[in-house]
Amino acid sequence: MFVSVALDPGSEGRAKELADLLGQYGFEKIQRGLWESVFVSSETLNRLKRDLDRATDSFDRLRIFQFPVDGALALTTLRDKKWRRRVAKGGGTQEASAVRHSAAKPSASGRPAAGTGMRRVKPPGKR
Repeated sequence: MFVSVALDPGSEGRAKELADLLGQYGFEKIQRGLWESVFVSSETLNRLKRDLDRATDSFDRLRIFQFPVDGALALTTLRDKKWRRRVAKGGGTQEASAVRHSAAKPSASGRPAAGTGMRRVKPPGKR
């Protein structure tokens, strides 16, 4: 399977440590912070994720792209020492059952939180 790993390490020392780890697994550095391999089995990827989890702290961020996973693209992220996984199938995305995202809640002013991409819609009859 094809696997791409995007790194956003919290420090230069951690960047070197993660680069060495990915090199041990046969990943090739494509550009700064981006590593790829087309020869990764599911078992090897599980070991890599375990090793990455041990080698990171809450300041590090990772994104792992896998294709194909049951004919779809899987995106696994590590942020604040929490793993999340999304699977894109046929134009839509599904989140892994272990991950829950709450809907953006409006602030006291009735406006959506900044950065949510939502806009306030006036009720019918009010202008």
